[in-house]
Amino acid sequence: MKRDIVVNQFVIKFANVNGTGSASANKLFSRAVFRMGVPISPKNIFPSNIQGLPTWYEVRINENGFLGRRGGIDVMVGMNPQSMASDIAEVEKGGYFVYDSTKPLDPALRRDDIDFIGLPLTEKCRELYTDARQRELFRNIMYVGVLAALCDMELTVPKELIAERFKGNEALVAPNILALDTGYAMARECGKCPISFRIEQRDNVGNKILMDGNEACGIGAVYGGATLAAWYPITPSTSVIDNFARYCRKFRIDPETGQKNYAIVQAEDELAAIGMVIGASWNGARAFTATSGPGISLMSEFLGLAYFAEIPAVIVNVQRAGPSTGMPTRTQQADVLACAYASHGDTKHICLYPSTPKECFEYTALAFDLAERFQTPVMVMSDLDLGMNDNISEPFEWDDSKTYDRGKVYTAADLENMEERFGRYLDVDGDGIPYRTYPGTHPTKGAFFTRGTSKDEYAIYTENGGKYVGNVNRLLKKWETASKAVPKPIIRETGKPCTVGVVHYGTSEASTLEALHHLNELHGISLDSMGIQSFPFAEEVGRFIEAHEYVFVVEQNRDAQMRTLLINEYEFDPECLVPILHYDGSPITARFIRHEIRDWILQTTTSPRRRSRFY
Repeated sequence: MKRDIVVNQFVIKFANVNGTGSASANKLFSRAVFRMGVPISPKNIFPSNIQGLPTWYEVRINENGFLGRRGGIDVMVGMNPQSMASDIAEVEKGGYFVYDSTKPLDPALRRDDIDFIGLPLTEKCRELYTDARQRELFRNIMYVGVLAALCDMELTVPKELIAERFKGNEALVAPNILALDTGYAMARECGKCPISFRIEQRDNVGNKILMDGNEACGIGAVYGGATLAAWYPITPSTSVIDNFARYCRKFRIDPETGQKNYAIVQAEDELAAIGMVIGASWNGARAFTATSGPGISLMSEFLGLAYFAEIPAVIVNVQRAGPSTGMPTRTQQADVLACAYASHGDTKHICLYPSTPKECFEYTALAFDLAERFQTPVMVMSDLDLGMNDNISEPFEWDDSKTYDRGKVYTAADLENMEERFGRYLDVDGDGIPYRTYPGTHPTKGAFFTRGTSKDEYAIYTENGGKYVGNVNRLLKKWETASKAVPKPIIRETGKPCTVGVVHYGTSEASTLEALHHLNELHGISLDSMGIQSFPFAEEVGRFIEAHEYVFVVEQNRDAQMRTLLINEYEFDPECLVPILHYDGSPITARFIRHEIRDWILQTTTSPRRRSRFY
């Protein structure tokens, strides 16, 4: 089968068995490509059990820098007999299926429109290694060598990475290098090397880093001034706290006394965790928790308390597929409404929507300022795709002269010099934000207690309807003030006449921007776009939607939750907001978005009652 040579622009996928040590080998391959200066976007797709079920690792290689999922597989490395039929079916016409031929491939699985490359990897491992576990592990490294040869890569970079990985344990370097060299030699001798998909050295990465969003959130919490993390482990958020602890051990140890300047508490459940966060925040600490959808459900009553009593709290929500237990190791943007309106009664919570590790870092740090400035819970809305996968990111930056925004806090001197009576819930400045005190600030003045029941401006319990209305209306005024302080949307205009726009947020961004690029290049369809960064919505959000006759809303959930939030907040005509929905648990692809928008436009332009301009 004759093919054109394709350099640095294809998708490779590894099909493995969970628990066999394949993750390290797959990361070795992807990070070698990255170190060669070629942008990558790896996605780990794994089951929620410990071992035995199929797992996949997909690597998008794209020297032009498109970082979302493209859709489609060009090269499949099939190491799992359980999933082999579906893995072969997934390979695109003209692609390759690389497999372990120690056991013959079922002829019924073969296709005429792709190439099969079989190498006896297990057989070779039996010759080289005596230990059963070593055979399993080094077979993975062996197929990395196979891929390097097939894609015409040199082994210099993978070998450097192996040496770095086992620095201090050099005895493991030689057997890993042996496996790598063996796989490389086997592929060179198979007669099909190199294949049409090649990897060449580039300088398209610059100073960018490779990091997952959970680590970025953990660092952001440290730089944001967090001193307490209270949590209960839940996939996929656990490593947020792991990384917070790791960076605290590096940056939060008093150099003179050796004492820790932080506390990390693993609570008995999510309710206890958020309760500790609220208690610590009320006492003046910067405290946070990390969780996922089921944890948000359990925390909702406490979140209502923090909203109504006006206590800061930061929650990092790494979303996964729900409802209930759902698919714990699959990604979705499924908690948009649950977080925006968490708790019973009329509540609204500040939410931030990062789309890159850099934004995870910045928004987590920012969340503590917003929480204290507005005396309210703030949620950082990551998801499994961003949180647990390596993502290319701009380097993090921090201004060491920055001071934290602690909000409106009266000191003992402020209280002592006050002639008027202190009112914990008085709107002194007309922005809806009252002044608070830390407990024990003054022996007789200030707030010593708080309550989640209805109260007047002086925190005295009352069931007077007028006082209740005044209080919740002040909270709404505070909400409007917050809309001017949260991150503004990122608007990209085509510069051409266009009455149709696209809205995206979080991890839908990369694939959406690529889809818009190809819609313009391939179909002549030019659309404005807006990336929503936060809730409450800044005024630019409403203006963008009002300026377009139709707006596509791209999101990864079944019920079009962001679209619902926009309609609820602005009372837009639902027909004007067109949902583009993907919710099978895998990250959304650029192809899916492009096809959905293109097909809708082609159908719409044939309808006489709609006269939108797309070209």
